[in-house]
Amino acid sequence: MDVGELLSYKPPSTTKRNHEDEDEDEDEWENSKKKKINKTPYHPRQSYAREVELTPVRSQPEPPTPTRNPSRAGESNAKEMVEPELTEQQKAEILKLVETETPEFEALDETNLKRMVLLFMESEVELHETLQELHIVSTNPDLYPMMVELRAIPSLLELLSHENTDIAVGVVDLLQDLTDVDVLQESQEGADALIDALLDQQVSALLVQNLDRLDETVKEEGDGVFNTLAIFENLLEFRPELCVDAGKQGLLQWLLRRLKAKLPFDVNKLYASEILSILLQNSSENKLLLGDLDGIDVLLQQLAYYKRHDPQTAEEQEMMENLFNVLCSSLMETVNRDRFLRGEGLQLMNLMLREKKLSRNGSLKVLDHAMNGPDGKDNCSKFVDILGLRTIFPLFMKTPSKNRKKIFTAEEHEEHVVSIIASMLKNCKGPQRQRLLSKFTENDYEKVDRLMELHFKYLEKVEEVESNAKEDDDEEESYLKRLENGLYTLQLVDYILLEACAGCLPAVKQRVTRILSQRRASLKTIRHIMREYAGNLGEAGDAEGRRDSWFSLLYCGTQWHGTLASTSYRALPNTAACSFILRQEARKRATLHGVCRVVCLIIHDHNGGSIYEEREFTLEVHNDAAQIDCYRVGQLFALFKQSKEKKLPTINETDNERVIVDAYAVVVLVVE
Repeated sequence: MDVGELLSYKPPSTTKRNHEDEDEDEDEWENSKKKKINKTPYHPRQSYAREVELTPVRSQPEPPTPTRNPSRAGESNAKEMVEPELTEQQKAEILKLVETETPEFEALDETNLKRMVLLFMESEVELHETLQELHIVSTNPDLYPMMVELRAIPSLLELLSHENTDIAVGVVDLLQDLTDVDVLQESQEGADALIDALLDQQVSALLVQNLDRLDETVKEEGDGVFNTLAIFENLLEFRPELCVDAGKQGLLQWLLRRLKAKLPFDVNKLYASEILSILLQNSSENKLLLGDLDGIDVLLQQLAYYKRHDPQTAEEQEMMENLFNVLCSSLMETVNRDRFLRGEGLQLMNLMLREKKLSRNGSLKVLDHAMNGPDGKDNCSKFVDILGLRTIFPLFMKTPSKNRKKIFTAEEHEEHVVSIIASMLKNCKGPQRQRLLSKFTENDYEKVDRLMELHFKYLEKVEEVESNAKEDDDEEESYLKRLENGLYTLQLVDYILLEACAGCLPAVKQRVTRILSQRRASLKTIRHIMREYAGNLGEAGDAEGRRDSWFSLLYCGTQWHGTLASTSYRALPNTAACSFILRQEARKRATLHGVCRVVCLIIHDHNGGSIYEEREFTLEVHNDAAQIDCYRVGQLFALFKQSKEKKLPTINETDNERVIVDAYAVVVLVVE
C-alpha cells in the first residue's frame, strides 16, 4: 500500500455518491493535478514528489464520509462525523513510510544519477524537467564516466533533432554546463570520458545541424545559438586539435553565413567572429578551407563598412579586430594572398589607411601580412601601382598621436609601417622599385632623417635589454627577447638604410654618414646588426628567398666602401662580381688569421633560374683574408669534405686561383 492509497482510504460503510457530484470532483482534481506540474530547476525532492502527485488522489484529502441516519435525512442539523478505526498493521505501515521518507536535500550519488538518466518521460514537460534536473551533474564531474556508461550522451544528442526546439535548446544549455572548462579541469578522467563520448557521436555536425534551424529573432533560440558557440569554445580550449574536425563538419561554413547575415550587430555575431579566429589560429587546413568557401570576400565585405564608420560600441570594435585577425591568419597561405589580390583587398586597405578611422590600424596589419616574404611580390607591385606610396609614407613620417580608442601602440604602428616598406624593397622590381627608392631623395632627404631617428630610438631599446641580460641566459632566448624589445624593427630600419644607400644617389650615403658622425656613431653597429639579421634569414624550405637576401646584403655592404655603382643587384650571381664583393668585405674586416667559420653559397645558373646550395665549414687561414674569395667547385668540395673529417686544411696563396667553371659561381663568405 503506497501513500496515495492510504490518503484516499475510505471505510466500507461509506454511502455511494451520485454521479453528478463525482464528476464535479473529478474535474476539480484534474485541474489541481495540472497545476502541480513544476517547471522549476531540479530539486532532490522533486522526483519523489512527482510520483506522489501523479497518483489518482484528490487535491485535498477528503475527511471520512459520515454515516447518515435515514430517519433524519431531510433535517438541516449538522451531521456527526464518524472516525474510522485503523488497524495495527495499517499504523505500522504509515510509521514505516514516515521513517523512510526521502530527506529534504538528497545527496547525488550513482543510484540517483541512474534514476535521473532513465527518467525520460513521454511528456515533453516531463522531459524538459528531467533536462533541468541533469544540470546538477555538472557540479560533480567525477560522475561523467558513469554518465557515459549509462549511454546518456547518445540519448542527449538524439534530442538535438527533437521537433520541439525548446527541447533542443534545453539539451544545448545542459551540454554547455557539462563542458565548462572550469568544470572539466576538476576531473581529467571525467573530462576525457565526456569529450570522447561527444566526439564519437559527431557532436560538431549535430550542433551545426541544430544551429541551422534556430531562429535568432526568438530570444530563447538566440540564447541557444550563443550556448552552442560556447560549447565549441569549451571543446576547442580543452582540446585545440579539434579545430580541423570542427571546421570540416560545417562549423566554418556556418560562421561565415552568420557573419554575412543581414542582422543587427549582437553578441552572437561577436561570438561567431571569436570562434572563427580560434579555428584559424593554428590550422593550415582551416585557412585553406576558408579560402575555398570564399571566406576572403566575406571578410572584406564585412570590413568595408568600417572604411568610413567607427564601431559604435566596445563589443563591435572587438568584433572588427577579430575580423582583421582572421584575415591576417588566412593570408599566411599563398593561395589566399592571390584571392585577396583578386578581391581588391589592397584597394580596400589603402582606402582605410587614408581615413582617420579605427580601421586604419587593422589595415596596416593586414598589409604587412599580405606583402611580407617572397609570396608577397604581386601584392607589393600592385600596392605601388595603386599609389599606395602616397598613403604609407605619411604614416612612416609621423606616428599618429595617442587616443583612448587606439588599437596599436606607437611601437606596433612603426613596426608594421617599416615592415611594409622593407617588403616592397625586397619584392619590387623595375619601375616600381625606382619609384620606391626615389621617395628617399624627396624634400631634402627627410625620409632618410626619419630612418636615422628610428635607428637610434630602437638601438637604445636593444642596448638597454642587452645591459640587463644575465650571463647565464640561453643564447636563443636572449635573441628572441631582443627581437620582442625592438631588435626586429631595428633590423628592418637598417635594412632600408642599406637599400637606400645602395640604390639612391651618393648624397644619401653622405647624409647617413654625416648623421652618424654627429651622434658619434659608426657604420660598425649597422654592419653588425645586418650580419646577425643575415644569419637568421629564411628557413630550410625558403632557399631562393634566402639566397636573394644574402646577395642583397652583400651588395649593399659593398656600396658602403666600393664603387660598384654600375653593377645591378639582380646581376650579381657571377664570379667576378662575387669576387669583388668578398674582397671588399675582407678588407672591412682587416687581416684575419687562425680558424674561421666559412659560409659557402653555391649558385648554378640554369635556364634563367638558379639551383641553390649552402655549405658551412671551418678553415684555418694563414694569409690575408682578402685572398679568400672563389674556388673551383671540385676543390671547394674537397675542402668541405676535409673539414667534416675534423682536418683543417691550410689555405695558401697559390690555392686561390679564381676561375669560372661551367657557369658555377662559388661564394665563400668569412664570418667572424
